[in-house]
Formats: sequence, structure tokens, C-alpha cells
Amino acid sequence: MTSIAKPLSGVSGKRARSKAANRRAILEAGRRVFARIGFEATTVRDIIRETELAAGTFYNYFKSKEEVFEAIAEDSTHRFRSRLQDVRACATDFETYVHDAYRAYFGFIATENEEPIRNGAPHLALIGVRVDTPEMLAVADEIRADLEHVLSGEDGPKIDTAYLTAAAIGIAREMGEHMLMRRPVDVEGATEFAAALLLAGVREIAAK
Repeated sequence: MTSIAKPLSGVSGKRARSKAANRRAILEAGRRVFARIGFEATTVRDIIRETELAAGTFYNYFKSKEEVFEAIAEDSTHRFRSRLQDVRACATDFETYVHDAYRAYFGFIATENEEPIRNGAPHLALIGVRVDTPEMLAVADEIRADLEHVLSGEDGPKIDTAYLTAAAIGIAREMGEHMLMRRPVDVEGATEFAAALLLAGVREIAAK
């Protein structure tokens, strides 16, 4: 019985690796195509042609280009969360958290888009389409909890953290898109502007 179980386990492991590789190939192809011709113009056929997979294989993983895009967004957000965890672990006050969180985000999307930028792609991979995946919603909840924590001291300003979280994320999204369109991409410049804008707004509200 043991001798049978081992080969079956090997087959199962090989199948799992193959499935993971196929999924990764589709996502990487999707990134390239979205960057090259834009989300709206992209078709499922474009993504399939970018891979070495059969059309039937694609549909084993995704039903549409929208699902591919959401999976790319989910994957990117998952990887960004580890950077946000590092920011959370090191932040000692509100200002430090704001600066470090913006720097982590702008640095992350700059790195994510290095290849399309280098290739002169007119459409960057995660720009122009808004998706709110479970992973993204979880990150938003984490950011709100972080803000509540760093503002919880006796001297912390009393402010609506739901609005503050929405404003902080909105600034990051909109400025991130503009930052990626500039040459050179200026992570530090975007960080300083975004942090100054948010902090000034908080000070203004706290003074009322």
C-alpha cells in the first residue's frame, strides 16, 4: 500500500506544479498584453496567444479577461501586504507611518511596472481599471486599523478614520498612476507630496 501511495503522491505533486505554472504563465501574459494594448482593447485570444497554452487550458483557469485582471490585482496586492507589514512593524508615530506607507506603495508599483516602462508600453498593467478584490479590501481594513493605532495616543488628533483611510488610499491610487506616467519615475517626489498633503489635511482638521 505504501509503494502505491508514493507514486500517487508524486503524480499529485507534479500536477499541482503544472497547474501553478500554467496559471502563472497566464497571469504574466496578461500583464504583458494589458501593458501593451490596454485593458479595454485586450481580448482573451490576445492573452492566449501570448502564452504557449491551448485555449482549453486557459478556460480551465479563467473565464474572461476580467478574471485575469482581477487575479493580477489580487496577486500584486498580496505581495504588497508584506511591505505594509514591515511599515507597521517599524512605524513609531503617525507621520512616520504615513511617509513609510506611501514610500512602500509608490516603490512597489514602480518596481512592478519596470518592464513595461522600459519597453515603452503605453498602458501600464494595473492602471485605468478599478477593481476591489477581497485582498484589496483586507488591505484597506489593515490601513484603517494602522491609522487608528498610530493616532490612538493622548496627543493624537481626533479624526474620522474611515474618511482618512479613504483619502489616504485615494491619494495613493491617483498619484501612483500619474507618477508612473512621468519620466523619470520619481518615488521620493511622489512620497513627499502625498505625505505632505495628507498630513496637512489632518492638521487642518485637528485644529478645528
